[in-house]
Amino acid sequence: MIGNLLIAGHGWMVSVSALCAVPVRLTAAQRRQLTKIARGYTSPYRDRLRARIVLDADDDYPNAAIARRQHVSVDVVRKWRGRFAAEGMHGLGDRKRSGRPPRFTPVQQTQVKALACELPATSGVPLSRWSSAELADEAVTAGVVASISGSTVRRWLRRDALKPWQYRSWIAPRAADFARRAAVVLDLYNGVFDSQPLGEDDYVLCSDEKTSIQARCRCHPTLPPEQARLTRVEHEYERGGALSYLAAWDVHRGKVFGRCEPRTGIAPFALVEQAMTIEPYASTRRVFWIVDNGSSHRGQAAVDRMATTWPTATLIHTPIHASWLNQCEIYFSVLQRKVVTPNDFYDLADIEARLEAFQNHYNLAARPFNRRYTKHDLDLPLKRLAAHHSGPPAATA
Repeated sequence: MIGNLLIAGHGWMVSVSALCAVPVRLTAAQRRQLTKIARGYTSPYRDRLRARIVLDADDDYPNAAIARRQHVSVDVVRKWRGRFAAEGMHGLGDRKRSGRPPRFTPVQQTQVKALACELPATSGVPLSRWSSAELADEAVTAGVVASISGSTVRRWLRRDALKPWQYRSWIAPRAADFARRAAVVLDLYNGVFDSQPLGEDDYVLCSDEKTSIQARCRCHPTLPPEQARLTRVEHEYERGGALSYLAAWDVHRGKVFGRCEPRTGIAPFALVEQAMTIEPYASTRRVFWIVDNGSSHRGQAAVDRMATTWPTATLIHTPIHASWLNQCEIYFSVLQRKVVTPNDFYDLADIEARLEAFQNHYNLAARPFNRRYTKHDLDLPLKRLAAHHSGPPAATA
């Protein structure tokens, strides 16, 4: 019978049924690519198998022979041979699969996310913050879902960047004239005062106090880092007292100067005298001192005292709870990271020497901070905060 007819070809016997197989002809580039995949040790097994099937098909092996060579069924050979003949290299990839049917509806997902956006006390749960597992338990208790895992909840929340287990503190401005006083400070940073640009003989200084820098003498010396080992600092220490560091930052020149005092108060505010007796501040037209509302320079009394002692100096207070407006705080953050932490000083003299040395070192490469925040940028959060406190608009009759 015709189905049993055998013919000779390439040194083996081929059945007539093999002649019906889809022909495969590879280009030189395709053969190099498939050979690389078939011989690659890092290639997935399924990719190596499919590449070998196509290579054998290009060598005119029948499907049955390819199945024996690759230890698979004829149907598998026929499948990948046909896909390559129809689609080329793209046909050797997996088809998109529908996957397992979803267990949860979009409404249930939205309800769980809405639950995460509420404080636990709203649901009567004695917690301060939600975790993924606790949200999963509450979703089951509230009847939103029959059962759900904490990992599924976390995956849903991650899509919308929701992290109810994290928090950050904030404080609302209390001063009635917050916007006006903040605008004065921000204008000075941008070279403007009373709607007039500052001159070349006008200077802006930010001053602040870093209190209670303790001398903690470690019971054992600090060990330097080594390979696969961090710096080691002894946990136990002996207290050697504390100092306060007073500093002033020249906003537009990018220079800092300061001094250490045993305590804060009106007398230690002699930092003003230290600055106003050196150039260029001693002979300039105006020097604006931006300070917070600390006890040593609070209120109108401090303003009058400054004007009486130094007629060219003008004291500008930041609003209450707005120390972030003082650029000296930025320098203090650098000081905290690079000098004070970890606290490892022998005594108060060591603290004073280290702070003075760092101040001189910092001034060698210091430059003004790239601060572009203006009073117009402040308007948006203030308006949003005002709308939040005023509540939703009342319904009209």
